[in-house]
Amino acid sequence: MNRKYELKKRAQRQEETRQRIIEAAVELHTSVGSAQTTISAIAARAGVERHTVYAHFPDEPALFAACAGHWRAAHPFPDVTHWLELDAPDARLRGVLDELYAWYESVESDLAVLLRDSQFVPAHADEMARTARRMRQLADALLRGWPRRKAVRAAVGHAVEFETWRSLVRRHGLSRRQAIDAMVRLVAGA
Repeated sequence: MNRKYELKKRAQRQEETRQRIIEAAVELHTSVGSAQTTISAIAARAGVERHTVYAHFPDEPALFAACAGHWRAAHPFPDVTHWLELDAPDARLRGVLDELYAWYESVESDLAVLLRDSQFVPAHADEMARTARRMRQLADALLRGWPRRKAVRAAVGHAVEFETWRSLVRRHGLSRRQAIDAMVRLVAGA
């Protein structure tokens, strides 16, 4: 009976250590960037030795997958399905952009660092490619009801991008509402 209890406690400690490593890696990836994050820095922040990090995550893809899952759980993508069900394409676009731009505002500093470093770290680039595919799928869903022209597709794709929001709101000083209005007008005029 004593043995099962010890195994359960050991498994719990291992899971807690794994979670500390993930949290330390995410903190570093979203502050200094994944390109500047070392296993030694992750281990130090998590309060473990390097070999412990490798015992839990034998390679970069395993670590990045765990980090991406943790980050997504902490910052869930907005559920825009109710907007996608609307028949009016301009109202659908406006509703999705409102939720999407609010999310971008809440995760801006993390996304800026993550996107910056994705070109330098292959495992990180894979995770960002998954996000890019998701955004293309969202843009495709938003196209229903708009004219089937290449310019419309490009305008919708542009409207949902993080860098578009960042340019309009942060660099050019538009409010969220003004940025949404500008993007809806762009799509309608394309």
